[in-house]
Amino acid sequence: MSDTGTGTEAEALPREAPPLDDRPRDALPQKALPRTEAVPPLLPGPGQPPGSGPGGTTAVDTAPGPADSGEAPGLGSFLARAAAGTAALTVLAAVLGLVRDQAIARYFGASDASDAFLIAWTVPEMAATLLIEDGMALLLVPAFSLALTRRAEAGSAPRTDTGEPGPDPVRELVAATLPRLCVLLMAGAALLMAGAPWVVRVLAPGLADPDLAVDCTRLTAVTVLTFGITGYFSAALRAHRSFLPPAGVYVAYNIGIIGMTLALHSVWGVRAAAAGVAVGSLLMILTQLPTLLRLLPLARPRLGRLRKRAARTAPLLGVAVLAPVVLFVVSRQSQVLVERFLASTLPAGAISHLNYAQKVAQMPMVLSLMICTVTFPVVARAMADGNHEKARQRVERDLALAGMVVLLGTAVVLGYAPQIIEVLFQRGAFDTADTEATAQVMRVYAAGLLGHCLVGALSRPFFSSDRPTWFPAFAMGTGLLVTMGAGYALTYRFGVAGIATANAVGISTTALLLLMGLGTRVVPIRARAVALSLGRLAGAALVAGAAGWAAAQLVPDAVLSLAAGCVLVPAVFFLTGLALRSPEVVSLLALIRRRFTDGR
Repeated sequence: MSDTGTGTEAEALPREAPPLDDRPRDALPQKALPRTEAVPPLLPGPGQPPGSGPGGTTAVDTAPGPADSGEAPGLGSFLARAAAGTAALTVLAAVLGLVRDQAIARYFGASDASDAFLIAWTVPEMAATLLIEDGMALLLVPAFSLALTRRAEAGSAPRTDTGEPGPDPVRELVAATLPRLCVLLMAGAALLMAGAPWVVRVLAPGLADPDLAVDCTRLTAVTVLTFGITGYFSAALRAHRSFLPPAGVYVAYNIGIIGMTLALHSVWGVRAAAAGVAVGSLLMILTQLPTLLRLLPLARPRLGRLRKRAARTAPLLGVAVLAPVVLFVVSRQSQVLVERFLASTLPAGAISHLNYAQKVAQMPMVLSLMICTVTFPVVARAMADGNHEKARQRVERDLALAGMVVLLGTAVVLGYAPQIIEVLFQRGAFDTADTEATAQVMRVYAAGLLGHCLVGALSRPFFSSDRPTWFPAFAMGTGLLVTMGAGYALTYRFGVAGIATANAVGISTTALLLLMGLGTRVVPIRARAVALSLGRLAGAALVAGAAGWAAAQLVPDAVLSLAAGCVLVPAVFFLTGLALRSPEVVSLLALIRRRFTDGR
């Protein structure tokens, strides 16, 4: 990833990749790493050279960089490769997600059956946010980063009186937390299966076919266990700077859903899609397991050390640290619960229209947050090392680049929502009326995309420090209250469009609170400068979206119109950003010009 937003040219251009080394992990010598290093070493090892780690992961040179940059040589190149690989897998997963949604729309349209499945799908959506995307990552990436810092500070592993190596903080962390987590997750999945009828009544009291939703909920309940393990593996791998296996989990997940839906829809109906959710979640674990076993071969735990391990990991994953993260994530995902609760009182298909619109509209947000996913371990390690200035620079660059990506996507959605929905979904049981209703909702959702992106990006630094903070939970709770109030006020009059408006207003409230609070509580970012930069980009997005909206009417064919829009909207966006003197746009265009001028 190149820092084209606010960084210098030297930071933006990739550096030479470090040499590779294919020796087994345990065969590498070790040395202590300096406190000024930017990220944790991929392989623990005393004196290890930079190289290729097990499982296809890539280590980089972590020696101290120049005094003016403070970053490790090769870090920019590594982040660029990691971001590129993650982007490719994220795009592939998004494409397969569209194929998945197309299959469900083709066979079940926007009907009672699709509504029942989507209510059941609330379980894996909540589990994914809590256990994969946010909660587990926010807890465990800093925990693994701190364990890696302790390992590095120890230098060569100490020896006991018997000559055996001393305890490894990373392995001890896994041994003390993973078994307990699996037991808790299995109990949660079993409880959800047993209480499925009650869950459906609470989530959607006005649902036309609750029995079908109960069956689907019991099938999807297994994700409480499988997503938890997936999230744990992802956090461990990302802390070790192995990004490709975690980025590939949603590829496997969507393949499972698509395969089961296509194979069994004529026999099981929409239950086939619910079974696909369970199968896909198992594939997510298998996608990461080989790399994890090679990267972190676990020694058999000794009973005499379990109590000591638990005591050492308590500060990392204690209740005081866990509670703020869980409350924040649950409050964030509860926005979806509020939406579906309100939509269940509307005519059949309302929940489906909201779902299709949200899934497509949030694709720019997913792509933009990919940047923060790759750099989160860098921020966490900088916080663990006490290097707040480095963390500030990294966070500000991430916000600028993520904001530019999501606002460009917002402009495309605003201009070409009907064409996007027609091309993606209008076939089979999904008719023209469904396209019009979904496109209207998607344009409303687009107003909140920047807020969703900022919440995802700003929440990570809050949980990178070793001190628990309740401010993100407070900000998210405030936004949730705004969503609920606006939803109840607008749904009766405006239907699904009112629900989408409430979502946009609530999440934007949370984003504003997090932006204002981050600089004074955790990382001293320049909130006004960031807000001004994002404001210029938002202005460019509005102009580009309006241009696309006007031009879309001139081409009757949806495919041709959308293809033209993919050229027109970015051109107008960047030209407007240049006219508004947006630093991110100016830096990006200058970098592109230099690349072409130099023949690179």
